[in-house]
Amino acid sequence: MNLQTGKIFFRAGAFLVFLWLPGLSAAQPSIVLTGNVHNEVGKPVAHAHVEARNPKTGQSVSATSGSDGSYSLSGLAPGTYIVTATASGFAERQVEVTLTGSGKPTLNLSMARGRQLPSAPAPQSPTPSLPSLEDLGFSPQQTQANPQLQARLDKRTQMLKMHQKLGLITAAPMVADLITGPMAKAKGRNGEPITEPTQANLDLHAALGSSTAALYGATAYFAIFAPKVPGVHKRGAIRMHEWLAFVHGPGMIATPILGAMAFKQEQDGEKVHGAASYHGTAATVTVLAYGASIVAVAWPIHLKFWEKK
Repeated sequence: MNLQTGKIFFRAGAFLVFLWLPGLSAAQPSIVLTGNVHNEVGKPVAHAHVEARNPKTGQSVSATSGSDGSYSLSGLAPGTYIVTATASGFAERQVEVTLTGSGKPTLNLSMARGRQLPSAPAPQSPTPSLPSLEDLGFSPQQTQANPQLQARLDKRTQMLKMHQKLGLITAAPMVADLITGPMAKAKGRNGEPITEPTQANLDLHAALGSSTAALYGATAYFAIFAPKVPGVHKRGAIRMHEWLAFVHGPGMIATPILGAMAFKQEQDGEKVHGAASYHGTAATVTVLAYGASIVAVAWPIHLKFWEKK
């Protein structure tokens, strides 16, 4: 074969290869990936840049979402792609998807403002995936926990529960002390001789008063030193409960002091006189204010209970 004949065969072969190339490219399936870009509450994100890149081959196809959030990426070969969506005001969203060339793959992308959503395998079929918190309408601020605030709130809740329990327990000796009060007084009416209280009555009344004061102090401690939660404003029954505390609080200080004065006068064989004579009045006002503070918080709960019935 001479040189001229070889050139003819070479040109003919090159021409045949040129004719076969479209057929070879046609044999490779071309995939179209479609979907929608939306925000946390399902509203479309327009003008989002969506790009699918094959990290192995380097092939990259991009498109821009329309006003309805839809996009279409065509000319993709089978393989694994990293689909990235970016838009002004939104955190970048990346999803890995594998295209096999069968079916019509759909990929919907949810974007959040100011918070990076975790990457997750994308569905390879129109079947929807389980919704995330953002898909359910929660904002990023609502899904971010505050451990310090939660710990403060838990401690406050525990201390106020102790305040409530001790407050109910305190009511028992308080009422009993009020009832036994007359038993610890000297009696004498209409010219009758004065009858002095027995030592047992005095001791019982004093013991009940001391128990009440100790329990009240423990109850007040859990209310006063419970951690305050910033931004929480008390209202309604709770405000009434606290206002009444300014009555029975001083009363719980004054009543034991006046009681101790009256007890000493009784022990000395004297008739209760002076400031000590107001011991009973102070005790009555204190018990009434204390009972009203319990009713103030219990009554709304009682009403709500019967409303549910």
